[in-house]
Amino acid sequence: MTTERALTPDADQILADITGMLRTLLEEYGFDDAEITRETTFHHDLELESIDLVTLSGQLRERFGDRINFAEFIADLELEQIIELTIGELVDFVVDSLNRVEAEG
Repeated sequence: MTTERALTPDADQILADITGMLRTLLEEYGFDDAEITRETTFHHDLELESIDLVTLSGQLRERFGDRINFAEFIADLELEQIIELTIGELVDFVVDSLNRVEAEG
């Protein structure tokens, strides 16, 4: 395995990482057995509130450092887009952010 591959995880690995973060978050609500796929929405499917997204943002920062700015990502969305936000859209944002940082570095 090359160093570059280790620094830039693929979408499947990012999905697994985010799923793990969400399962930890959902345990607090007794909802940790929820199915989480790329199509799963944060609001409708997982019933997460804005405070939960703040918690997730902190977990993303812990895992990926400053390379991922979730708050900036959310700030660029309209309210309806935030309500309809899917796990897949977050995964794509993380992958794109990591790739952009890798290309700049």
